[in-house]
Amino acid sequence: MTQSIKSWSKEDRPREKLIEKGPSGLSESELITILLGSGSANEGADVLARKILSFGNNDLAALARMPYSDLCKIKGIGPAKAITLVAAFELGRRRRSLEVRQKKKIESSRDVFEYFIQNLGDLAHEEFWLMNLNRNNQVLSLKKISEGGWHSTIVDPKKVFARALEEKASAIIVAHNHPSGNLQPSQEDRKITQKLRRCGIDLELPVLDHLIIASHGYFSFADEGILDNP
Repeated sequence: MTQSIKSWSKEDRPREKLIEKGPSGLSESELITILLGSGSANEGADVLARKILSFGNNDLAALARMPYSDLCKIKGIGPAKAITLVAAFELGRRRRSLEVRQKKKIESSRDVFEYFIQNLGDLAHEEFWLMNLNRNNQVLSLKKISEGGWHSTIVDPKKVFARALEEKASAIIVAHNHPSGNLQPSQEDRKITQKLRRCGIDLELPVLDHLIIASHGYFSFADEGILDNP
């Protein structure tokens, strides 16, 4: 005989709630409880879920950045549970990336952010990326230009424009991340923006914007009116 939902164990209650109210009706802790499937020998899945969130300072973006090895350090989280969490976060990233790339045309800085957050939002080090656009502001490609440490990455304008010319781009947008979460541009950020802008003018390949990306938002040189005078 089929077991009634009402008779489900405490660990299964989030599943019951999802069936009745849909996934949006569950808290982050309850969703993680479902992913875990079961608890450990000493703690229920709901307790482990809260422990996992606490490990990431109750920040899902920070949790999504954690590698498998870090998740395994949480007491009660073995390899199987850690793998499940990593896979779930990756599926979320891929779904969002697919939705963004179906749009293709860039109409605002928010569109640019939605493209780059897939590559830059969860990193613990700085990377500098290039977006190549055609005459209709449609995205031709995204290219990683350089990778650095926690505080900076070296950007060579020759490499930026060589990649853009290879793609026969009509305009470009550049972006890099700040792992610290601070969205304010540094003096170096301002200098490289001005340098790239001048190179773009000389090559008749305009730099339309430079974004600084963090998991919670972005800074746009164009939106702030300082692309030409940073």
